Amino acid sequence: MIEIKKLSFAYPHKQLLFKELDLALNKGHIYGLLGKNGAGKSTLLKNMIGLAFPEKGSCLFNGINVADRPVSVLEDIYFIAEELYVPSLTPVQFVGNTAGFYPKFNQSDFYHYLKVLDVDLDGVMDKQSYGQQKKAMIAFGLATNTSLLIMDEPTNGLDIPSKVQFRKLIASVLTEDRCMVISTHQVRDLDSLIDTLLVLHEREIVVNSPVEEISEKVSFGMFNDTTGLQVLYEEDSIRGKNAIIKNTTGKFSKIDLELFFNAVTTGSNSLIETLKAN
Repeated sequence: MIEIKKLSFAYPHKQLLFKELDLALNKGHIYGLLGKNGAGKSTLLKNMIGLAFPEKGSCLFNGINVADRPVSVLEDIYFIAEELYVPSLTPVQFVGNTAGFYPKFNQSDFYHYLKVLDVDLDGVMDKQSYGQQKKAMIAFGLATNTSLLIMDEPTNGLDIPSKVQFRKLIASVLTEDRCMVISTHQVRDLDSLIDTLLVLHEREIVVNSPVEEISEKVSFGMFNDTTGLQVLYEEDSIRGKNAIIKNTTGKFSKIDLELFFNAVTTGSNSLIETLKAN
C-alpha cells in the first residue's frame, strides 16, 4: 500500500525533520500516528500523499511515486487536514462539485454518515461551526471509499457524542482493501480504534507495532507498590503508581496510550527494547 524508502525532508532553512526514514503501511489496518508537537506528523502525512516533496528518498502508493501526483493515485487517496478550508456550499452542493473526482464515491453512504454525525444537509458549510465543518468532511472522506484515507487530528472540534459516533463509523468502514492513518494528540480518542501504533520521535519512527503485540509484551496498571516488578516506566499519581511492566503472566491489559506515549518520548529505552525483542 504505502512504502516510504529512505525519506529525508526539511523545510527551507530548517533542520531535517526526517533522515532516511523507512515505513511500510498495509491495507486492512487502522494506524494511529503519535508524536510531539513539531515532530513532523503532519509533514509525514503530506509526504505520503504528494503534498510535500522529500529531499531524498521516495514515498510509493501501490508502487507509484506519489510525488508525481498521477490521477490514478489522487483518485484513490483522501486526506482530511487538521486546518480545514470548506467552500460556501451545502454538503449536497459540495458533493455535486467534488464527488466526480473519486470513482468509488457512494452518495447514499455520504448521506448516511451525515445523518449519523448530525450534520445539516442544507447548511452552508463555511457558516457552520468548526466541529460541523469537520464532521461534513469526515463524512465525505469516508464516502469516497478510497483505498487510503488519512486524517490529521480528525476529532479536534468534535463534542463527546460526535467522537463516539466517529469511532463507530471508522470501525465500520474498514475493509481488507482499505488503509487508514489517523494522526492525533487526543490519544484517548484512539485507544479503542487503532490496531497498529506508530510513534514519530526524533526524526524516526521509534514504534511500529500492532496493539495486540504490545499487549503481549507489556502490561499496564495502577500499583500501590512496584517493588519486585519488572518496571519499564512509571508515573506517580493520586491513586498510586501508574506503570508499564513486562508481561510475565501472558494476560492482556488495556493499553494506556497516554502513558505509553510519555514512556517512549521521555527515553524509556527498556520499553523500546522489550517491544523489539522476539
